[in-house]
Amino acid sequence: MALISSDRLRFPCEPWKLVENIHVTGDEGTLETLFALGNGHLGVRGAHSTRGDGELPGTFINGFHEIWDIKHAENAYGFARTGQRIVYVPDANNFTVTIDGEALSLSESTVLDYHRSIDFSTGVYEESTTWACRSGAVVTTVERRAVGFDSRGCLGLELSITADRDVSADITSAVVNRQDQPVEDHSVHDPRRSGRHAGRVLLPLHLHGADGSLRLAWETSESRQRVAMAVDHWISSPEQPFETVVAEDESSVRYVLAITGGGPFRLEKTVSYVVAGSADDAEDRGESLAAEAEANLVPFSDILAQSQAHYNTYWTTADVAIGGQPELQQAVRWALFQLSQATARAGVAGIPAKGVSGSGYEGHYFWDQEVYLLPYLTYTNPTGARKVLESRHAMLPDARIRAKELSVDGALFPWRTINGLEASAYYAAGTAQFHIAAAIAFAANRYEWASGDAAFEAEVGADLLIETARMWASLGFFGKDGLFHIHGVTGPDEYTAVVNDNLYTNVMARFNLRAAAALEHEGIADTERLVWRQAAERMSLPYDPHLQVHSQDNDFMTLEPWDWNTPKSKYPLLLNFHPLVIYRHQVLKQADTVLAMFLQWQDFSAEEKQRAFDFYDPITTGDSTLSACVQGIMAAEVGYGDVALKHFTEALFIDLDNSHGNTIDGVHIASTGGIWSSLVCGFAGMRDQGEVLRFDPRLPTEWDGLAFRLKVQGRLLSVELSQGSIALTLVPGPDYSQEPLPVNVRNQDVQVGTTTVTVPLDAVPVPPPSIFPSSFPTAGLPIVGQ
Repeated sequence: MALISSDRLRFPCEPWKLVENIHVTGDEGTLETLFALGNGHLGVRGAHSTRGDGELPGTFINGFHEIWDIKHAENAYGFARTGQRIVYVPDANNFTVTIDGEALSLSESTVLDYHRSIDFSTGVYEESTTWACRSGAVVTTVERRAVGFDSRGCLGLELSITADRDVSADITSAVVNRQDQPVEDHSVHDPRRSGRHAGRVLLPLHLHGADGSLRLAWETSESRQRVAMAVDHWISSPEQPFETVVAEDESSVRYVLAITGGGPFRLEKTVSYVVAGSADDAEDRGESLAAEAEANLVPFSDILAQSQAHYNTYWTTADVAIGGQPELQQAVRWALFQLSQATARAGVAGIPAKGVSGSGYEGHYFWDQEVYLLPYLTYTNPTGARKVLESRHAMLPDARIRAKELSVDGALFPWRTINGLEASAYYAAGTAQFHIAAAIAFAANRYEWASGDAAFEAEVGADLLIETARMWASLGFFGKDGLFHIHGVTGPDEYTAVVNDNLYTNVMARFNLRAAAALEHEGIADTERLVWRQAAERMSLPYDPHLQVHSQDNDFMTLEPWDWNTPKSKYPLLLNFHPLVIYRHQVLKQADTVLAMFLQWQDFSAEEKQRAFDFYDPITTGDSTLSACVQGIMAAEVGYGDVALKHFTEALFIDLDNSHGNTIDGVHIASTGGIWSSLVCGFAGMRDQGEVLRFDPRLPTEWDGLAFRLKVQGRLLSVELSQGSIALTLVPGPDYSQEPLPVNVRNQDVQVGTTTVTVPLDAVPVPPPSIFPSSFPTAGLPIVGQ
């Protein structure tokens, strides 16, 4: 059931905010994700700070994790051995406000007025509640939150209280170790959710507090990572803290005072987090890390200013404006806001599948970041894109070891990881997804092409391309038919696993081999380069001549069709059917053949793309949140405007409407990256990594226009689409080159400079759909009727 889009009284449509005007119980967990704050390093969920009013509150730091030994019921050589899971760091977003003896809470108290928002233009969360207290007083509490950007480990919290008469107030500000709190484990039957550790995770090292200040440090029991925090309080009245209490799982500062009617009381709580590996000095019990956290503390006003400054700059290049579609515009800005929150200050680290907004997928890095996030980063924040690729480069030593373990050359990157080791216990949908190697190579090649970073190839790019190419050359083989085959792999579509010649894998491996062979690098032997070129040119690409469609793999067209009478309650299929049931049917989690034709657009004809889309789109369940955005992009290219807009809208509201039922676990951050690609690559028709940047626009007829900016080869390119034309301009500025940029618009070459170039566009005709022979399941699925 829809959430945001279904109730515009509760969630009004505002272009630069997400707003909730009415509190309704039952959606707390989803809204904690939607109202979360983050900067790519530190994230705090958008939970109510009052005890008992949250469902899954918490704070996360990118990469801070615990490990454990994976226990396989039946072990085998090369299985992943060490699990990794992001850890809740102690959470500072906790206040208890007691007025005249009544503890205020949304679940127990009388609420006269309620309003909360997250402002995309400033990054500030604000929550205002007016309470009718049992004592007769009317009290309004206002909370504000922001995370630092220059000070990326800092969090600022402000609580203000206004009463219509004199009241007695008892206010407790707490830090809670949520990681070791008893919480129901929902992950048993859902691999998308994060599990819980059986034993204690955070071991206290240093616990000190006095006079309203806290200096605390813990260490994880197995990974031996350390986290420290410093917390300071300031209040607007002269009273001193009533008590400061320190304990391993909950520390607090309490104020007991009188608040006079009319005048606001303010409490500011500033927090600084620092993480590190285990200490070199065995005598150091976290004191030095706590001291570092203390040194990093900044005032609440500075945190607000940092957030404001970041978003002032961010939106000048990252905004995408849609004309005449206010609800879509709000949702697009929310998605772009989430992309900044997941990436802005991540540093040299990966981007977790949920950013820092939740613990879903256990905080792991997947191929998502290279294929769905790096396009956005490359063209809006190339420095951030480079850092993600640097984090992959840092994993090369472990990737080389993993390659040897799986009897291949070069480097084999883990399917899911935090620390560089493979953490996927189910190899059929994990390690077998060798295509992650090509995703990393593809992202590196795109970054170098788009950024003009002259040092990147020597420092990072060449190693990534060469080592992945070596892996492909040894993984595949030249068959009796003279073609190069890659067997025993799983493509992006996890509903067909461990297959031969997966089209997506082979197409992307071909790209990888070609790009590596084109390098001028002393580490590449002539014979090695020859093998790469021959493997690429003779790559096996399965094709069904009867249907005239590229087959997803060698056997896909022989599978039994899925019974599409399966009730909606049985989706997603991975939660309701054994994998072997899914694997033997012609049904997709996501259309990876369509994705291959999008990423390697120049290798397929328009007719091949249309027939593939026509065949695969109807048999794709959309159980993957990565599916709708790509299907929409290709529908736009093919000329199916209505279908493209339908898929785009579905992708746009995946989290805002909780359409997959798991937004509680965090933002589907790769899907939000797909939103950017849907706009720029779908409706604007941008394609890169050719001779020049290309545009073939497909603006929906319902839209008045579409405008965005791209950082391309040292320039800032402004793109403005309207019905019937595209306008291109280089934006002047001291940080950008003004040298003309060659661009191709529907096969017309233009030179774009600081004077706007407008190219007229004809309407795109809708092609007749492909006609395929009907196919029906031969046996059916008896379970669906149960």
